[in-house]
Amino acid sequence: MRDPDIMNIPPLTTEQQLHTEEITRLIKQEIRLSGGAMPFDRYMELALYAPGLGYYQNAGHKIGTGGDFVTAPEVSPYFSRCLARQCAQVLSRLGQGSILEIGAGSGVMAADILVELEAMGCLPERYLILDLSAYLQHRQRQTLERRAPHLLERVSWLDRLPEPGFRGLILGNELLDAMPVHTFKKTAGGVLEQYVVEHEGAFASQWHSASPMLRAAVEDIESWYGVLDEGYTSEVNMRLKSWMQQLGRVLAQGLLLLVDYGYPGPAYYHAERHMGTLICHYRHRAHADPLILTGLQDITASVDFSAVARAGVGAGLEAAGYTTQANFLLGCGLDKLLGQLDPEQHAEYIDSLQGVKQITLPSEMGERFQAMALAKDLSVELIGFDFRDLRSRL
Repeated sequence: MRDPDIMNIPPLTTEQQLHTEEITRLIKQEIRLSGGAMPFDRYMELALYAPGLGYYQNAGHKIGTGGDFVTAPEVSPYFSRCLARQCAQVLSRLGQGSILEIGAGSGVMAADILVELEAMGCLPERYLILDLSAYLQHRQRQTLERRAPHLLERVSWLDRLPEPGFRGLILGNELLDAMPVHTFKKTAGGVLEQYVVEHEGAFASQWHSASPMLRAAVEDIESWYGVLDEGYTSEVNMRLKSWMQQLGRVLAQGLLLLVDYGYPGPAYYHAERHMGTLICHYRHRAHADPLILTGLQDITASVDFSAVARAGVGAGLEAAGYTTQANFLLGCGLDKLLGQLDPEQHAEYIDSLQGVKQITLPSEMGERFQAMALAKDLSVELIGFDFRDLRSRL
């Protein structure tokens, strides 16, 4: 395991040190109770979501310049404004409905979507936010009170998915990348699975024979994309199917819209991507060691959008669109929104264009991030995928 100092990570405050020590004790206790080894997906789950201690459950600042990473809604309001236009099309087609955002971050996207929908005369009946972090719920409320106080009465927070019968849109921006994954390695002797153990007081990795379920998942990957080379290491999201089944039961009519960084399956499991996609973020530094800074850093894996489409279809949804983030934003009328800018307002004009470049350029977020729509009982040509639909790549 690497020392954080070697990676130029700022020294921890006393509070941060105490926090990571507390969650480390919690995980070590479970490792001991499990016989000395814990599957990596369980470690990732605890590191991110342990009540009060996991990265997404504690009060640490995560999003924005003072946090660990930035998201498209934070970079440019035009991301959410374009998303709102896709929402408006679906809501109009349904003759009203609600919006459910899962994992709303700072609340900026919710506020900007609501303001744009109000301007379009197409507000949802309700805007629901599902977020298990009390800290983030508080921050989201503060954001909405600041940016859209007159619309706050339409917003409700949930601690579980709504009951079946939901009509409208379910939104997830940078949601699936934070779902715990199993990590595997292909060897001459078969498929191995990564486990986390305690070694000299710290966490370390060990590779054990994979569970039958993980072996079956890797066999499926090889049946779709070809035999993986010896030594090939990657991840698979074993929780995706169950999660999608839950959403399929909840959604009676409407659209599930997901935006995240990832690849279609053939690119995800390409021979050149032989070290997987797992990455960690701390104070805007990216590295590949998930076993340090436990509870303080984000741990993510890219999204296999082919797997998302299969899981959606298996849950009774239809793969209604897939494209890059840049294509999606253009399809939603980004150029028309930019045409409303006044070049005479020089500072605002330049600032807006800089943000738009970051969310659309191929070298930034434009191609690395993808958008996928999964529909149920909805017959409409979605504007976000009209510019260029890439479902043939899945």
